[in-house]
Amino acid sequence: MRCGLLGQTLAHSHSPLLHSLLGDYAYTLFEKAPDQVEDFLKNGPWDGLNVTIPYKKTAYALCDSLSPMARETGNVNTLLRRRDGSIFGDNTDAFGFRYLLKKTGVPVAGKQALVLGTGGASGTVCTVLRQMGAAVTVLSRTEKTGDLYGKNNGILYSTYRHISQYKDAQIIVNATPVGMYPRNGEAAVDLEMFSNLCLVADLIYNPARTALLLQAERLGIPCAGGLSMLAAQAAASAALFLGKAMDASKISQVENALRRQTENLVLIGMPGSGKTTLARLLGTATGRPVWDCDEEIVRRTGLSVEEIFDRWGEEKFRALETEVLGDLGSRWGGILATGGGCVTRPENRDLLRQNGKVIWLQRDIGRLQAPGRPLLRRNDLAELYRQRCSQYESFSDGAILNNGAPEDVLRRLKECIE
Repeated sequence: MRCGLLGQTLAHSHSPLLHSLLGDYAYTLFEKAPDQVEDFLKNGPWDGLNVTIPYKKTAYALCDSLSPMARETGNVNTLLRRRDGSIFGDNTDAFGFRYLLKKTGVPVAGKQALVLGTGGASGTVCTVLRQMGAAVTVLSRTEKTGDLYGKNNGILYSTYRHISQYKDAQIIVNATPVGMYPRNGEAAVDLEMFSNLCLVADLIYNPARTALLLQAERLGIPCAGGLSMLAAQAAASAALFLGKAMDASKISQVENALRRQTENLVLIGMPGSGKTTLARLLGTATGRPVWDCDEEIVRRTGLSVEEIFDRWGEEKFRALETEVLGDLGSRWGGILATGGGCVTRPENRDLLRQNGKVIWLQRDIGRLQAPGRPLLRRNDLAELYRQRCSQYESFSDGAILNNGAPEDVLRRLKECIE
């Protein structure tokens, strides 16, 4: 069975890893330019295929037969080549999105839902929301005839220019690629303008927490990313590829496995708390890549941390640090050791959390070993800790005390990613 994923840019995709957990079949990434898609779909070396942006509607038009859900949504994301060479198209994204909504536990029926985007994913989201009893409005970037340019199957279409008319929305779903790797940090809307939200969903799964989801977290709004949907639709696709019933219990298993394998472990804490040492030990023990923020700054500038402070001052160093954290935090599946002062810039919190679980390494002041640190020329460790304690706490998902043997701390860190 020759399976794979068709798209234009696929370096960010978790699909090969995911399908390796679902079945014993080859799964290849097929990156194609728009003018190559039709020939590939008709003559390419595949038996089962997933399709991602921007080719879902193109694939739909080339199918010889369609599932009822594919017909209703107007797009496909899963293809099967029949024995006679014909192409059957299905929409397993619909199953995946329904799974995501149910997992949140937030009732949809009777809610006002705002869907961002008009691509293939949007059609699927709208169909599922409408089937589950929500009133749906779609926002498009493209201005069409009239301010509110019509209804389709009970779905209202409007433009971002009129977004203020929908500030009472209770559910927002991002079905656009805004905020997807490598455009981390971007968001299609500002959630501050919506006062009645009870759920924010983003179909993007890389990064795991988009800027939209991170803002929802800060505002205390229940939210969900696209990893649950990805796992569920993949399980449904695998069942279609293999020609057998889907094992529903597999969905949570592969989702949890994928989350563990792709989530970064980020270490924060005071200078001398053991971040670099433990990151290296953990990388060796788990086979994960290790990234050290200070070391990366030194590599990029050709200067030591002390030299950067002396030449350019702390403000310049912090700007470099934020730039590096943005790059390292967008990667996945590794161990990231940060500098002790990264928490002094609030914007770094989202950079660390976008793909990571953040652990605060704590160590008694008397045990800290931080010779030659630039900031300690004018601050003692106790004063520096007093200034930063609340910042470490607000950045972190948990804390581990590093006063004992490294083996004990290493064991607890491994538990965070296993």
